[in-house]
Amino acid sequence: MSSGSDGNATYIETESARILVDVGISSTEIAKRLALIGVTPADLDAIVITHEHSDHIKGLDVLSSRYDLPIFADGEVWVGLKDKLKRIKEKNIKTFTGDFEIKDLLISPVEIPHDVKCFGFSFLNGQSKASILTDLGYTNEKILNAVKGSSLVYLESNHDIAMLKGCSKYPLSLKMRILGPHGHLSNDAAADFAKQLVENGTRQIVLSHLSKNTNTPELAYTYTCQKLAESGIIEGTHVRIDVALTTPVRIFKLR
Repeated sequence: MSSGSDGNATYIETESARILVDVGISSTEIAKRLALIGVTPADLDAIVITHEHSDHIKGLDVLSSRYDLPIFADGEVWVGLKDKLKRIKEKNIKTFTGDFEIKDLLISPVEIPHDVKCFGFSFLNGQSKASILTDLGYTNEKILNAVKGSSLVYLESNHDIAMLKGCSKYPLSLKMRILGPHGHLSNDAAADFAKQLVENGTRQIVLSHLSKNTNTPELAYTYTCQKLAESGIIEGTHVRIDVALTTPVRIFKLR
């Protein structure tokens, strides 16, 4: 639905479950984009939240209260959310402490390094597994093991390091935050992790959460494909690489 520095929201559907991961765009815009695939916000079963930053929760308060939707988040994430949400009904505050289920969807959270409490998720339906990993400063073996076996992974590829360092719009403090271990994955780091994912069975990677100021879809795609090719992994043969944008572009189906 939307992925990038302006707002993040991902729609996931199984035979019986319909959920949103994050609501970083307005409730009105969510409704418009769901309508493109014949879904309304009232059809949703739940919202799952990665963390409290505004580009992930901008429309959360209105969407949940307007359509009476439960929100699942880690307990420490809720600490940061409650002061930002004024309209949420108490019954819709759902806290997970490990794996949880929404209808036929098993959801496994993994904590990831960011400057607030933040989680990635794997979604298992039967034998199909997909994962979302954005807003993380680095990857490690724990994260890899959590998403291993995913046929599709939404993977942050936030910035080009040279573009970030040369960006006149960003103060040095922001550049250091983004580049730090609790910031965001660069194209370089994303490409390195993409290689590990492919070696562990992933066959589709969607580069996500691109910065509009320090990256481009073409650069992220080309860089990742080139780095994978250096290891003998060919896009279109061994893995499919796509780029998520802030506008809805395509639906990915797991077989």
